[in-house]
Amino acid sequence: MILYIAEKPSLGRAIADALPKPHKKQQGYIEVGGGDVVSWCIGHLLEQAEPDAYDPAYKQWKLEHLPIVPEQWQLKAKKETSKQLTVLRGLLKKADHIVHAGDPDREGQLLVDEVLVHLKVGIRKRNAAQRCLISDLNLPAVKKSLSSLRSNSEFIPLSTSALARSRADWLYGMNMTRLCTILGGKAGFQGVLSVGRVQTPLLGLVVRRDEEIENFVSKPFYEVWAKLVSADNIPFFLKWQPSENCAPYQDEEGRVLARALAENVASRIKGQKGTVLQCNNKGKQQAPPLPYNLSSLQIDAAKRFGFSAKKVLEICQALYERHKLITYPRSDSRYLPQEHFAQAGQVTQAIAKVDASLKSGVDNANLTLRSKAWNDSKVDAHHAIIPTAKSSGSLSSDEALIYQQVARQYLFQFYPPFRYDERELSVEIAGGKFSAKSKQTTDEGWKALMPISKKADNATPAVLPNLKKGEQVDCIDARIDDKLTSPPAYFNDATLLAAMTGISRFVQDSELKKVLKDTDGIGTEATRAGIIELLFRRLFLHREGKLIKSTLIGKKLIASLPDMATTPDMTALWESRLSLMAERQFKYQQFMHDLQLVIKDLSNQVNAAAFTSLSGEGKKPSYKKGGFKKRTTKAKTSKTSTRKPTVKKGFKK
Repeated sequence: MILYIAEKPSLGRAIADALPKPHKKQQGYIEVGGGDVVSWCIGHLLEQAEPDAYDPAYKQWKLEHLPIVPEQWQLKAKKETSKQLTVLRGLLKKADHIVHAGDPDREGQLLVDEVLVHLKVGIRKRNAAQRCLISDLNLPAVKKSLSSLRSNSEFIPLSTSALARSRADWLYGMNMTRLCTILGGKAGFQGVLSVGRVQTPLLGLVVRRDEEIENFVSKPFYEVWAKLVSADNIPFFLKWQPSENCAPYQDEEGRVLARALAENVASRIKGQKGTVLQCNNKGKQQAPPLPYNLSSLQIDAAKRFGFSAKKVLEICQALYERHKLITYPRSDSRYLPQEHFAQAGQVTQAIAKVDASLKSGVDNANLTLRSKAWNDSKVDAHHAIIPTAKSSGSLSSDEALIYQQVARQYLFQFYPPFRYDERELSVEIAGGKFSAKSKQTTDEGWKALMPISKKADNATPAVLPNLKKGEQVDCIDARIDDKLTSPPAYFNDATLLAAMTGISRFVQDSELKKVLKDTDGIGTEATRAGIIELLFRRLFLHREGKLIKSTLIGKKLIASLPDMATTPDMTALWESRLSLMAERQFKYQQFMHDLQLVIKDLSNQVNAAAFTSLSGEGKKPSYKKGGFKKRTTKAKTSKTSTRKPTVKKGFKK
């Protein structure tokens, strides 16, 4: 008997549909033709055991217990899905061969592998197991995946990486959370102060941004613009570029802070002749943007529709599982396998039927074009999120918006580059240099598919005249623009997600910054939305309209921790090492050894005095097995939060 184990029931049903009939539905599995069976997990059937499983004394939170480091790691069955684990136990005993059909990512790999190990499946049977990678739940795609099975042993490093991450989250989160909560309690705080290797650096980004804005002092600065006319009477404007001699009157970004200097320049150039220093004309082009991965889709949807990361993920899951209109959504890849290129005709025709507004985009697409998205070397377990060949589905308005985003991004791949002419003009007037750039579209290319409102956002300045070097122009007027330096913007859903994916921008260490430019940031495609929501549930963050700000509790938690725990450097390095582990380039034992040393070091640096400001805050949690439940708590912010969090089992990233 072949036993197919899917990650969830919806995938299990899709696999069964692709296998021979007759089918017979049983409790927790489906019998298919030939005596084979399809069953499933329901997400993770197992979870890390709580500390008291290692020692009953750990039920009480005491400083003398820390750090808690299991000698032999234990998993336990989740109570709510224990029946399904029992079903799999019986099926695995009968199975002659196993096909692992977890989701095509690091977490999906571990999810089934840990069940096989926990249920003590024999090593020979585990080594003979095969891997089925499914990213499209439609019947033809599933059949194709079932005909292209790979050895599951190929993916052991991926599973090891996920296991290391899971245990690291437990070790770091459990120990640091207990430490901060105990110290906070001694200072009068009645609640849980959770710490995680991803959630805390992310909170740190928001806290530091808020503090920078609160402490920002706006300063005036000045720009000088010359109004010129060419010999054939074409008016245009150029901006003054201060020389090195003006440095004492500028800030670190080159802005002029002395109005007297700006007034002097403006008065000197009025009525003067100018000489063209250069007029460069360059034809440029911009290739179509790559298809989406989850984070890039979440960022665009937050900008365009104001959707939270969590909402976008939920919609994508519905489009994938229920409607079967898009491929696997929790993907971190923006590339497509070469073999998918042959399906372009079917996919684009499906797009035209599902979304009539994109029909003209489909009709004008050139399916012979092959963008840089088609690249086998950059595709592993999963590929970019694209529409499937399914052409029907009744979508809600929000689902239709996300489908349209995914479909349009796919259609971009069959359009030529956006082409434009860029002109750079520089003129010397009374010894000063004035310059500007302008763009003129020559071929809209893929941008022809962009919504009109989006095109308006990208409006280009007036075109500069085409002049020759040495040509004379007249400066007929000058103006001074009075401006004020502005603080950085508060985070919102889009910029916070962008910060997580582009974390190297916030890394202080120059060498680490170089390493991280090519990584996927902190968190994963599947976890980032949940981590952001977790910070809201913990009352560390709150919303003011579309803005995301830190609360008093969040600020004081960050103040209590050493910089290493609140900046992304360490966390991003761990993510980089986990990726290397998945590629057999870093050892699990080394990763865990380094982690234990870091926990010990950070624990000694926590500043308990920072928690005194939280005296009387929070609500005393009821201690239950596996964690806490907090009924209500209030977090002081510029506007008092009214969110009511629930602290569930364990401690997430």
